[in-house]
This record gives sequence, structure tokens and C-alpha cells, in this order.
Amino acid sequence: MTGFARVDGHADGFTWTFEAKSVNGRTLDIRCRLPNGFDGIEAAARAEVPRRLARGSVNLTLALTRTATVSQLRINRELLARVLELAREIEGAGAAPPRLDALLSVRGIIEPVEEDEAESRERLEAALKADLGVLIDRLAAARAAEGARLTTILSGHLDEIGRLVEAAAGCASLQPQALRDKLKAQVNALLDAVPALPEERLAQEAALLIAKADVREEMDRLRAHIQAARDLLAEGGAIGRRFDFLCQEFNREANTLCSKSADVELTRIGLSLKASIEQLREQVQNVE
Repeated sequence: MTGFARVDGHADGFTWTFEAKSVNGRTLDIRCRLPNGFDGIEAAARAEVPRRLARGSVNLTLALTRTATVSQLRINRELLARVLELAREIEGAGAAPPRLDALLSVRGIIEPVEEDEAESRERLEAALKADLGVLIDRLAAARAAEGARLTTILSGHLDEIGRLVEAAAGCASLQPQALRDKLKAQVNALLDAVPALPEERLAQEAALLIAKADVREEMDRLRAHIQAARDLLAEGGAIGRRFDFLCQEFNREANTLCSKSADVELTRIGLSLKASIEQLREQVQNVE
């Protein structure tokens, strides 16, 4: 959900720089820093950003500068006609004809054209809104590029989790003979401690020992979670919240695996599995 975009523009005597920054966030939070009087631009941003982005903290800034421009000019023809008429009268009295630069220097001959301020402001806001659309497109593209890089990283974490799950499944303590040997030793120890233990109670204790050592359900669920995570990556789009929930389920199964383990090797694998799941969860926080 990280990204940066910038757009530079100019129109109607103004230059501007639009910037957009996006960082991680559980929800979509839009903050705008705009010059006073441009509420219409902020409203447009708050309407357009949610159409393109689902999560993240998005900051939009607009730096607007008025450039020095030369106003449009026009000739006051009525005044010019009067000045020329006076010049002809003076010329008839023997004076030299007036030069063009002298005529144009007469105050009022050339005057600036006052532009409709409301019309100019409307054109400016239209140009700013057009660049705002370009800005949001570029920000979305930057986030998509970041997402493509994250997909590779997440796939790598899932590969490691899958490797650890299979290592746990193949651990010697999970094999049938190992389970039988361990159960036999525990039952013998139990009989030595309590010789008069009824057979029914002994069967109950044996069943509890078997249930505690059996992690096949956890293995199956972890494999299912890995496939679900790969399906989410293939789906694309705004998958961050669902992926985050899936990480919680990963962690739940890993905790159960460690709590059931009575074997040093299985415990070691379980702890490595929890560490890999945490690394996956940290990266998932960057997913929209």
C-alpha cells in the first residue's frame, strides 16, 4: 500500500505541483493539504480516491504559485481618434506629425483587458481536477508495482511455511512406530506408579496420550491455509484484510502444533514455523 506520485502543471497564470503519498493503513484515510479556497479540489479527491484505492493512509498536497503574466491589451480607438484629430490640427499649424511611439505613450490609448475572474477560476479548477485524476492514476500504478514485488516476497514466505509443514509431518515422532513406542513407555510408567489402575481408566489415559500426540488435523489445516493464501495471491485486488485473517489462522494452528509436541525436533520445527508465519503477517500489512 505504499506509493508516491507527482504531477506538475500550469494554466491561466498559475503553476502547481500535486503530490500524493500512500503508506500502510487498516482503513482508507485521506488527508489533503490545499491552498485556501480550493474546497472543490478536496471534494473531488475524496470522491475519486476511494474509487481507485481500498486501504492505506493517503496524503495529497497541492503547491500553487501565481506567475507574473502580461495582461491582454487593447487600443482605446475612440481616444486614439481624438488624439489623431488634435495631431492633425497641430500639424496644420506647422508642427511635425506625431510619431507612433508618442501616440501609444498617451495615457489611455492602450489599456489592459480585465478578464472575468470567475471564468478564469473555473478554468483553473478544471485543469487542477484533470491533473488530480492523473495523480491518482499514477499513485495507483505505483501501488500496483509495489504489490507485484510483494507477491514474490509473500510467495517465498508461503514456500518456506510449506517446507516446514512437511518437515513437521515427516518428523520421526509422528511415525506410527514412534508413537507406539512412546505410548508403551508412558503406559508402563503409569502402571508402575499406580499398579491397581483399572483397565477402563488405563484405556482413557491411553486415548488422551494418543490424541495429544496426533497433529494430523493441524497439518491438514495448515496445508489448506497455504493453498487458500496462494489462491488469494492469484485473485489479486483488495485482499489485505482476508489475508490478515488467514495469518491469524496460520498462527493458531502453529500454536496448537507446539502445544501438542512432546518431541524436541517437532518443537523446533513448530517454533520455526511460527517465526515464518510472523514474517508473512508483517508483509501482509503492506497489502491493500
